[in-house]
Amino acid sequence: MGGVQSYNKISDLLKSEDLGGQVHQDSDFTVNRLEDIHPRPTKSPTFRANYYSFVLLQKGSTDYSIDNRTFSTKERTLYFTNPGHLKSFHIREVSYGFIFTVSENFLKEYIHKDVFDEFSFLLTEIVPPCYLDEHRFKELHALAEQIIIEEQKDTILKHKIVSSFFLIFLLKVKEYLLKDRGFKTEYSRDSEIVNRFKKDLEKYFRILLNDFKGQKEIPKVQYFSAQQQLNPSYFSTVVKAKTGRTANTWIHEKILSEAKAMLSHSKNPIKEIAYSLGFQEATHFSKFFKKYVGKSPVKYRKGF
Repeated sequence: MGGVQSYNKISDLLKSEDLGGQVHQDSDFTVNRLEDIHPRPTKSPTFRANYYSFVLLQKGSTDYSIDNRTFSTKERTLYFTNPGHLKSFHIREVSYGFIFTVSENFLKEYIHKDVFDEFSFLLTEIVPPCYLDEHRFKELHALAEQIIIEEQKDTILKHKIVSSFFLIFLLKVKEYLLKDRGFKTEYSRDSEIVNRFKKDLEKYFRILLNDFKGQKEIPKVQYFSAQQQLNPSYFSTVVKAKTGRTANTWIHEKILSEAKAMLSHSKNPIKEIAYSLGFQEATHFSKFFKKYVGKSPVKYRKGF
């Protein structure tokens, strides 16, 4: 697994692996027609994508793998994947439809700051594909067409308009999953550990950010391993093996995601943001933020 590449953007994946057409990506949200970015049959290497993908396939034949599981598409298929997994795909014949990619930052900033409370299925480790009836497929297809039209416009409110349509798309997906009696999520023991960790991480920050009087503290790996009564070393090994990222990396990225959202959408002083995220000193927060983002919280806020 040492040679597996990780990608933060679909544009980087397509360019690096020469998997078809290129896409211009200037934000953490993309929507593209499958037939445009994969105009010919192709097979990808194994890779990791640090973003969410939603694929709405009208017709075509594709096999895709997530960790050690392989799924196949057929007409009117919907499937999504979340960050951290080993992935690959084999497009056997040109597929028609849409692919959306979106980062956690975009979900938090443009959909809802508590997006995982509303859409808990996004934290699910592996979700099998959904094969839609004609009515459900047409609903999602119409939304996808509208989103791609709005995404191609150059207007001041483009991101807000696109995110509003994508919110409806997510609500429809949630509605389908809740109605589908055949929808099941199967876990291995390691997947259960990772899935629980992601939910505990989300819960920790919900409490951290909403407890205005309690003692604030940056979470440590030992806290999350203890929640599952696991040895910290074993817990860390499982998370790294399953996701390609250490538990500490997940924690740091969560802090940065929350920090970016607050810097972008609130006027709270930097000191207050630092404290709410568990930093006892604003200077420690600023050093941490600059180390990973490349600019200070003040400059990030001004440049947003």
